[in-house]
Amino acid sequence: MGDILFLAHRVPYPPDRGDKIRSCHILKYLGSRAPVHLLAFADDARDLGHDAELARHTVSATVIPRSKSMLVAGLQSLVRGTPASIAAFDHRSMRKAVGEVLAGHAIDAIYVFSGQMAQYIPRDFAGRLVMDFVDMDSAKFAAYAKDAHGPMAWINAREGRLIADHERAVAARADVSLFVSEAEAALFRAQGGAARVQVVENGIDTEFYDGDAGFERLNAAGPLIVFTGQMDYRPNVEAVDWFAREILPQVRASYPQARFAIVGRRPGGTVTALGKLSGVIVTGEVEDVRSWLAAATIAVAPLELARGIQNKVLEAMAMARPVVATPAAACGIDHGGALRVAEDANAFASEVVALLDDPSAARALGAAARARMVERYGWSARFSVLDTLVGLATPGRAGDRSAA
Repeated sequence: MGDILFLAHRVPYPPDRGDKIRSCHILKYLGSRAPVHLLAFADDARDLGHDAELARHTVSATVIPRSKSMLVAGLQSLVRGTPASIAAFDHRSMRKAVGEVLAGHAIDAIYVFSGQMAQYIPRDFAGRLVMDFVDMDSAKFAAYAKDAHGPMAWINAREGRLIADHERAVAARADVSLFVSEAEAALFRAQGGAARVQVVENGIDTEFYDGDAGFERLNAAGPLIVFTGQMDYRPNVEAVDWFAREILPQVRASYPQARFAIVGRRPGGTVTALGKLSGVIVTGEVEDVRSWLAAATIAVAPLELARGIQNKVLEAMAMARPVVATPAAACGIDHGGALRVAEDANAFASEVVALLDDPSAARALGAAARARMVERYGWSARFSVLDTLVGLATPGRAGDRSAA
């Protein structure tokens, strides 16, 4: 086959947040099998300057800084009648770059990562089109609308409706639409999505996320409960706020020395304020999240709103940590019973306390979690279906770049 154009709403390197972890590994997989041209946005200065790493997996890579505010995007969306999250990624330089790649190379397939980038698919493109929605953004905004009041309820409901229309229109055109879990795919089908829907799950690098791997280790005195994630992401903010205020006090009633570490970059005012509560640690960005996971007595994922598969859960399980998660955070993960699931604050606290009460059971749960990750969630096994979906050269053909 010819070349692949890979469009990403965030540059797939470094893989330091959920969406970038998935896009990074997909880019590596595609780049090992065909020439790939990457066009991506960067909304953080730290995402620039990784040309050497991207060159290992692409034949060309263009990263365009994006700084449009949501206020400007919101005003544009009202004028144009489009979703604000689509307007936020509308950029003249990206349109120009797409045109130049298509004019200068024999592009047989376009891999679109995230619905925001579908606006750059040329109307006359006749090659294979793979749309990786990952999860349903429209459902996320619909959920926001139910929890909001006043103008925000209207804004989120409008965004959800418009994104749903956008998702259906894009899926109708794509050769295949990808979702990260069967739950997301089923929801899309049920809400009128196209029939050409495929599940491509996330995986986990079990060699990197290994409690026995070499990295700096933290010394933890007393029970340490750890949450990891991007801390300017609303579901994560709501999750840690709920745990710190409603669950942790119940845990500390039994274990007064228990501490709750919120590990992740860009904590805003709500999260930073939690650091003033007894037993709560807010780290901000850390050099290596594995150090905190290795030190954790228990990892938690108390998300009330979650879409797709939670990488934070896969990472903690791969590190052989006992994990307690809400049904929303566990949804889509074929965990085989190797994590504890609890829905309300009382049940969640009870599960945490039960694991603290029985260290041997906690160690056994962690060992089972890692075994499940090794068995079920290797990246190569998860992505092998892409060979057919994208029309890739099979490994071993002349065009194979796996040795690069």
